Amino acid sequence: MNIAIVTGASSGLGREFILELDKQPEFDEIWGIARRRERLEELASMIKTPMRILTLDLTDPESFQEITRLLERKTPVIRLLINAAGFGKIGSYKDISAEDCSRMIDLNCKAAVEMTQLSLPYMKKGSRIMEICSTAAFQPLQYLNVYAASKSFLYRYSRALGAELSGTGIRVTAVCPYWIRDTEFIKKAQKTKDSRYIRGFPFASRRKNVVKTALADSRLGIPVSTPGPVCYIHRIGAWLIPDSLLMAIWELLRKL
Repeated sequence: MNIAIVTGASSGLGREFILELDKQPEFDEIWGIARRRERLEELASMIKTPMRILTLDLTDPESFQEITRLLERKTPVIRLLINAAGFGKIGSYKDISAEDCSRMIDLNCKAAVEMTQLSLPYMKKGSRIMEICSTAAFQPLQYLNVYAASKSFLYRYSRALGAELSGTGIRVTAVCPYWIRDTEFIKKAQKTKDSRYIRGFPFASRRKNVVKTALADSRLGIPVSTPGPVCYIHRIGAWLIPDSLLMAIWELLRKL
């Protein structure tokens, strides 16, 4: 049985990835992982590909034991893993709780790594991994500090893992989108004591465009997907400009 696994499947990019994967004939089943069962059930009713609903919280270690048991029982071939679960918080360090900081690290970093490690034994030549990072991975971002640091971790993990898997036929793509206007991310990120440190989100992209570009890049084996011109410019800028200057530029941009 050839399957795709998508985390963060109940909304945003995760949901859009499943809608797009449903158009492709290579999967016998899609496994959707998220906390909100009703959202997953609604999504499953919208697609033709059979979808296994896994109502799990990936910040809970028990969830990975359940996934491990299911993989051992079904022994599928994982053709595609998309780690799309994640969240961020906008604000000063004093406005974001220690609990939220820990949960960001647990979901954005630990959960993605653990899902990847659990999945690799069930992958074969031609299988793909997509780690959903962010352009935030390219530089330190004040007032988005833990989120940016967590995405930098995931980005560098993806690049290193891709190098380790060279020659196996398993490809890894770090997907690094800019702000996306039609997901819940921005609205949830603003739910802090004071989110006015980032005032606007100019040139924000749309999830459908991000998903289509990222999937195309993954099929081509491109190690870093920058789905949009702003993402690409940011990546190039991060190669050329020192972090201190990038943070000074961000200090101006975040006030626009």
